[in-house]
Amino acid sequence: MASRLEEDLTCSICDDLFKHPVVLSCSHSFCKVCLENWWKDKPIKTCPVCKQTSSHDPPLNLVLKNLVQTFAEQKDQAAAEHLCSLHSEILRLFCLDHQQPVCVVCRDSRTHKDHKFSPIKEAASDLREQLQSSIEPLQDKLKVLTERKELFKDSAAHITAQTQQTEKQIRDQFEKLHQFLLEEEQSRMKALREEEQQKTQNMKDKIVAVSREIETVSKTIAEAEEQLRASDCSFLLQYKTIVERVQRRLLEEEMKMEEGALIDQAKHLGNLGFNIWMNMKRLVQFYPVILDPNTAARDLILSEDLSSVNFGATQKLPENPERLKVHNVFGSETFISGTHSWDVEVEDNKDWELGACGPILRGEKIETGSWCIGFEQDKYTAFSPSDTAELSVKSLQRVRVKLDFDTRKVTFSDPDTNTDLHTFPFTFTKGLFPFYTQKIKIL
Repeated sequence: MASRLEEDLTCSICDDLFKHPVVLSCSHSFCKVCLENWWKDKPIKTCPVCKQTSSHDPPLNLVLKNLVQTFAEQKDQAAAEHLCSLHSEILRLFCLDHQQPVCVVCRDSRTHKDHKFSPIKEAASDLREQLQSSIEPLQDKLKVLTERKELFKDSAAHITAQTQQTEKQIRDQFEKLHQFLLEEEQSRMKALREEEQQKTQNMKDKIVAVSREIETVSKTIAEAEEQLRASDCSFLLQYKTIVERVQRRLLEEEMKMEEGALIDQAKHLGNLGFNIWMNMKRLVQFYPVILDPNTAARDLILSEDLSSVNFGATQKLPENPERLKVHNVFGSETFISGTHSWDVEVEDNKDWELGACGPILRGEKIETGSWCIGFEQDKYTAFSPSDTAELSVKSLQRVRVKLDFDTRKVTFSDPDTNTDLHTFPFTFTKGLFPFYTQKIKIL
């Protein structure tokens, strides 16, 4: 059965595709030879369809001629593609064992002996469904990649903001240290710039890479969808290739946000003044613990020198792997040996918690545990992964935390009265890092 397009390109006199079509004044077209034969021996030249009188020499319908030529070429090409290359028979079957279209002669050949076959249309329908199912997870991956690209963009912007903030603080410090500290200032600014350049370029590379991957995935989806719209035989001929391409895209590893992607502000700002203490001793203060802004929850505000933290409005910050979820911030350094001690100012705060966190072994599973002291609902409490104790102390202005890896103990004391508050043992650890909630200051 001819298609609608083929009917439109068929001469109504000879019922074949137009050959040198001419157009009458009534807009009907016919083959030139057919029209001349139709008019032969007729005294009045009328249209064979509508009977309207026409001129004796109708012009060539060039547009229609080109359309017929293009249609014929495409039809010939399609017919050639759908013939068996071995037997020149029409491809009517699909070999389920070899996953390829075959003709009826192929079915009875030794090559396909004892194979299973399916009609072309049924095979195409089944495999189209399989391809559609394969495309769906790839579309989900495209959505994830798009979201990941936005994360990288936000992170790149945050790196720039961190750099600007860190630069300002560094400059403020160096203004206090005057001219003879110029070389130190330049050295630190260079380190910051190099890190900014490296990490910003890293984010740009990720953005470029994920954009390229999005383009590749989108192209694969478009190619697969194009094959879904192709004729059955063309679809089946390309099916194996396009499915392998879809599966390959699904198996490709997605870009992720790795740890350490943001500017290490603690490295640049932590103990900045102490590092030049030999020259400017009276202008600096040393903090035994530096808070890490890349771990701070969104509702915590850190001081410029990273020595204190307070509760504040929720901030828009990147979802980097180090970021804590609620009310918490870690120190920038993980302690793994020796003895470490620092004081924390809590004053009259009504709700706080501080101490150290680290890995603990529960059966065969490693979890994170904390050895802490806190104040809530007018009660002081010490707690660990295996113990909780209410403290009898009435008031605390400061708390001293001591980690002793030689004796494997965490000790909390009141430095104002030199009184021990509580001591916890820890038997399994790969390192402990300082841990705080809102509104405290390290001394």
